[in-house]
Amino acid sequence: MAIPNISSNKRSSEIVFFDLETNVPSKPGQKFWVLEFGAMVVCSRKLVELESYCTLIRPGELAVVGLKSGRIGGITRKEVADAPSFEQVADKIFSILDGRIWAGHNIQRFDCVRIKAAFAEIGRPTPVPVGIIDSLGVLTEKFGKRAGNMKMASLAAYFDLGEQKHRSLDDVRMNLEVLKHCATVLLLESSLPDLSIGNCQTTSSITTRSRSQVQNFPSSPIDNKWQNSPSSITTRSSKGKSPSREETSRKSPPSPSAIGYQRAVPYARQSLGKVTAGVRNLLCKAQNKPLNTLLKHSQTLFR
Repeated sequence: MAIPNISSNKRSSEIVFFDLETNVPSKPGQKFWVLEFGAMVVCSRKLVELESYCTLIRPGELAVVGLKSGRIGGITRKEVADAPSFEQVADKIFSILDGRIWAGHNIQRFDCVRIKAAFAEIGRPTPVPVGIIDSLGVLTEKFGKRAGNMKMASLAAYFDLGEQKHRSLDDVRMNLEVLKHCATVLLLESSLPDLSIGNCQTTSSITTRSRSQVQNFPSSPIDNKWQNSPSSITTRSSKGKSPSREETSRKSPPSPSAIGYQRAVPYARQSLGKVTAGVRNLLCKAQNKPLNTLLKHSQTLFR
């Protein structure tokens, strides 16, 4: 009976985000040279960093690297002049990439091709991934082009994550943060399937407690508006059943129909309309603000 290789199985479930910086060929026939390699290995379950590696690489033709970089913080000829060649760091790069899930932005069209060519250039076997996650394709399909051209710089600007530095390890870490932010927005949107977050002029209301409890409140203009609203969204419902009028949340008392019972609320009853309006405005802002800003504003709703 074969004993399963636990180490190999664990490795194949790890994700390695990587990025290459190269020269930009200025004339036909000029080749790409890898100038920097950066990678970060993360746990696929928790997305915590397990290890990272970054190195500058001296190209075979030093003249392809400019004396000055056209980008702030970009790679210059002086920086790579004393760097190791790709052959000298190939073993380390191979050990990081081989047998793991590869992830990166536009890696299928660029980084994967460049890595394969670099290993072929020195006559070494190319590392093989167990899977590839190209965030450009994934986000274009799932997140849409709400961030513009879907380049990393545009996505980072959309979520206020700062400017892209075009250095391998920095870009790798930014890539992971962009994915986290996009996933959070998509999760929020999927939690409210009937609410058009993109349209702030919605007439929908959000019900956070059962209508039977709301009806216990004294009559007010917002109560009438709430009851006459064309549609409402209930955030809690029984599994596999339609929302019930007698349904209560986890923190609700056993029976809201008990005589004389009135639930204590953290705000004045007369201010219910302001709270509802505040929640609606907060959701309208969700598509253009990062999650930490959304949470910061939400803390003021019940003060």
